[in-house]
Amino acid sequence: MNNPVFQTVIVGGGFTGLFTALHLAHKHYPRTVILIDKQERFCFKPLLYEYFSGEMDATQVVPRFEELLKGSGVIFVQDTVQGIDLHQRSVQLTSGTCYNYSNLVLGLGNVISYFGVKGAKEYALPFWTPIDAVNIDRHLHDRLRQAVQIEDPEQRRKLLTVAVVGGGPTGVEMAATLADLLPNWYSAMQGNFHEVRVVLLNHGASILKGDVNSVLKETAEQKLQKRAVPVEMLMGAEVTAIGPDAVEYKHNGKTETLSAATVIWTAGTATHPIIKELPIPEEHRDKRGRLKVTKTLQLPDFPEVFAGGDCTFVEDSSFPATAQVAYQQGATIAHNLKAIAFGNDLQPVRVNNRGTLLKLGLNDAAANVFDVFEVTGEPAHLIRQGTYLELLPTPIHNFNATTEWLREEIFHSYINSGDTGKKVVQTVELVGGAVVGVLAARKLLQMLGDDDEKRKS
Repeated sequence: MNNPVFQTVIVGGGFTGLFTALHLAHKHYPRTVILIDKQERFCFKPLLYEYFSGEMDATQVVPRFEELLKGSGVIFVQDTVQGIDLHQRSVQLTSGTCYNYSNLVLGLGNVISYFGVKGAKEYALPFWTPIDAVNIDRHLHDRLRQAVQIEDPEQRRKLLTVAVVGGGPTGVEMAATLADLLPNWYSAMQGNFHEVRVVLLNHGASILKGDVNSVLKETAEQKLQKRAVPVEMLMGAEVTAIGPDAVEYKHNGKTETLSAATVIWTAGTATHPIIKELPIPEEHRDKRGRLKVTKTLQLPDFPEVFAGGDCTFVEDSSFPATAQVAYQQGATIAHNLKAIAFGNDLQPVRVNNRGTLLKLGLNDAAANVFDVFEVTGEPAHLIRQGTYLELLPTPIHNFNATTEWLREEIFHSYINSGDTGKKVVQTVELVGGAVVGVLAARKLLQMLGDDDEKRKS
């Protein structure tokens, strides 16, 4: 057993867990910090599409925890959590190691749920981790190579059909990416890219329903039709079974079958089993089993335990399950842990919602900036990548030190102009990294300047 008096254990290396650890290191937290995750690498999930498509490399999207935490003083343990005893204040790992804690941070996030759909776990390809991205890449290239060698049009049609299950943001972004990417790959193999099909199946009547990105629904629908091959959208399609080369679904009361050699599953998630097993009463959970936390992000029954991200909901608040929310919650948890260590007052979580961002194909996106106005196309692509690059926890960013001068000297003005062009430029404060920020700003200024000239003329 470890001495629990001066030890904080962070379970889960997602946005909440990792950024809590990094902020604690930045704040010179006086206690030992241990970060536990079963993976060797942190996965920057909003940019997993760029990793899959080759637009960004592994060092940017899936850096190793040891590299991220080098010199921070945070101890990284690669292991799987077997159980948590909140009463004994201990975390048990599958390796047999047990860590006691004075404070615990829960950042386990969600897990994939197949909702009991027959064959989904066996035949559908999930898109959740870097390994999933690699597996999908290999699978698709294999199917394209088979298709280009087959003369039978029916067999070729099946091999060239990709079904994406789920009309939430992950499904929409994946479908848009594939609809641009696959035609490029198939053309390089001397195939007719017009034969490629990407079909988006969604149980609901429309895409992005009930999601924070719903304000971008109409834009997303239009963009899906403007890819290298248009995305076919099947709404009101309840998937009931998945086989090795087909998807069965109910539509308008009838059972139908879509022949597809590739099925990608993005339909939903569930609360982590470890979170479900915790001895927390039902009145402090929601219907999905997520944990209720106070405004200071503590468990009501165990105030020494902090939690954030997808496995929680904040009392009397409605924060969306996004990377920017989890990142800011990590900063609040770190502040409050330090406050406890020095006997200071804790602060409630405050989330600055910078808007919503959707990748809608290669070099294309939609951005609802600060919930004030919408940007589409390449400017939105630059804003989206810049926003996430600012959050990338790589050593070179050093808590965004390289972007402070950009933010303060060039882009710090808040939206107070009636001119849309100026608003876009001002919101490029989101763009991180000095080089990326300068290039994005120049590009946006050029584009917006051209637009202004057109309007004047």
